[in-house]
Amino acid sequence: MADSNIFVLSNGESVPVIIENRRGARNVTIRPKTSPKREIHISKPWTSSTKFAVGVLESKRKWVEHIFDAAPTKEKMTPGITLEFLGRPVKIIHDCNLRANKYMDADKTTLCIGGGVDMFERRVRDFIKAELLAEIKQIIKTTPREYWPSHITLRDTSSRWGSCSSTGNISFSWRLAFAPYEVMRYVVMHELSHRKYMDHSPQFWANVSKLYGFGVERAKRWLSKNGQTLHKYF
Repeated sequence: MADSNIFVLSNGESVPVIIENRRGARNVTIRPKTSPKREIHISKPWTSSTKFAVGVLESKRKWVEHIFDAAPTKEKMTPGITLEFLGRPVKIIHDCNLRANKYMDADKTTLCIGGGVDMFERRVRDFIKAELLAEIKQIIKTTPREYWPSHITLRDTSSRWGSCSSTGNISFSWRLAFAPYEVMRYVVMHELSHRKYMDHSPQFWANVSKLYGFGVERAKRWLSKNGQTLHKYF
């Protein structure tokens, strides 16, 4: 069961708050989300009241407002826009008579999206996701087979760029497509390293460096500093 409230930011914006009781939860957990919708999700134990959960949220106001202030303003997706994904700028055009999306040149600098204009944004997003998934699979193949995941999925998460389960399933935020290529590759190597170390011990970080090679700290810093910009579109 979920309860809904409103959290009013200092600038007057009203952000929906979704409060959910979680069986087994011991603490109140707050998750501000800036994409695809600006919402605040709260998980709480059954024994904690909604009033208590809202009080915890209020005590975290400064942190919550910082997250929403730092989130980039969305840019509208229209034909003719140039996006940078998988490390290269691509101009995206539209042709309603085209049935399949395709690159118009060998250098993959112009992408033509087919179908109705009402489906333009969705087809661009789906195309980018497919390109990212294919590239991630190619990167994984450059590592020893012991690191290969059982299954790969793409998600749209606001605070986690990837995750690895104990069963060997790995998920990635599809917005990594908008990161510099080497930053995206860093996240892949990070999650693959969890196939061997399910923690962030010194051995884990040494393994990330071994798989990634020179420049791993630079990629890590870029993501920490600029990660929110990857939510600029859609």
